[in-house]
Amino acid sequence: MGKPTLPPVVVVVVLLLLVVVLPATTCGADAGGGGEAEEFQIPRDGRVLELDDSNFDAAVRAAGLLFVDFYAPWCGHCKRLAPQLDEAAPVLAGLSTPIVVAKVNADKYKKLGSKYGVDGFPTLMLFDHGTPTEYTGSRKADLLVENLKKLVAPDVSVLESDSAIKSFVQDAGMVFPLFLGFGVDESLIAEYGAKYKNRAWFSVAKGFSEDMMVFYDFDKVPALVSVNPKYREQSIFYGPFDDGAFLEDFIRNSLLPLIVPMNRETVKMLNDDGRKVVLTILQDDESDENSPRLIKVLRSAASANRDLVFGYVGVNQWEEFTETFDVKSSELPTMIVWDKKEEYEIVEGSERLEEGDYGSQISRFLEGYRAGRTTKKKVGGRSPTLLGVNAVYILVFLVAVLVVLMYFSGQGEEDQRPRQRAHED
Repeated sequence: MGKPTLPPVVVVVVLLLLVVVLPATTCGADAGGGGEAEEFQIPRDGRVLELDDSNFDAAVRAAGLLFVDFYAPWCGHCKRLAPQLDEAAPVLAGLSTPIVVAKVNADKYKKLGSKYGVDGFPTLMLFDHGTPTEYTGSRKADLLVENLKKLVAPDVSVLESDSAIKSFVQDAGMVFPLFLGFGVDESLIAEYGAKYKNRAWFSVAKGFSEDMMVFYDFDKVPALVSVNPKYREQSIFYGPFDDGAFLEDFIRNSLLPLIVPMNRETVKMLNDDGRKVVLTILQDDESDENSPRLIKVLRSAASANRDLVFGYVGVNQWEEFTETFDVKSSELPTMIVWDKKEEYEIVEGSERLEEGDYGSQISRFLEGYRAGRTTKKKVGGRSPTLLGVNAVYILVFLVAVLVVLMYFSGQGEEDQRPRQRAHED
């Protein structure tokens, strides 16, 4: 009898098992424990990490809070952002709740960028324990730090002692308003802590002494104290707390100072406020000797007219903004009411503030505005009546533009390179 031979089918099965099992066993041994992904080590020196598609997921898992700049090497905005991130990174890494800063060349690692919806550069995202949120705030290092500190903080902090209150106020810094609820139930302001999380700090103090009552100048509880450290303003709300409309009005009004110095930052803040703006335009809001006295009177008027936002701006400080209101230098200082969009109103008989009794002149301006003695104008210096006179010409122009756009829309393919994301602080 010849030697027994294995059936071909058995041979094939054995070979397949060897191919599948042996490499798997070898890889598991090399991985050091059942094929688990290698742990990402976060450096302690606070530098900006350079990530790619091979280590990105591991970095997200390793860092509880990861702030990522999806950039492109050719992007000018990205180049200007880089030194700001280098400056902010060690500060963020040193927080009590550290935030790690990283960057990804999303022009090279396109799949990684596409995974998180990157369609322009730079795109900034905060990964909070793996959950991404796009960041659209300031890119200046100091404001970036303050904004991120606010984003990762609890919606409402619970403070148990005087020392906790002092620490909370100190850590909050000077950028955002603070709301301190003394004897206020957390559930009453939790909704607003979440809604206005990006714009203010919220807390409730469960334990506090009479020293705190004296320091924050309230004499009964419950009391919600609003503090705006940047503008050195404070106000107190005693209720009713069960009426959400009154409570939210107080919170929303306290997000802005009584009188707003107009600049690019504060104009953005006005977008979420439904009130019109009583805008005072000066020649110079810094060097003019009469400006501080006028601003003081405006602050008093603002306190008595909380249904309006009061602001001021100097031509010398922001000419590009003031020239859109068609105001001549001979008419300064002047007051207008701006809807924050396309129209503003001038009050008949109150076109210019004369030096002297500013209080009476501002009162007459407000009386005239509320009585409807105003003339509406378009931002940019155009009177609304011009729209009717030139309606035919405007219509012809729009039709011509539409025809041109339709023509060029069929010419070639659109450039597919992602756009640069401009950002103006």
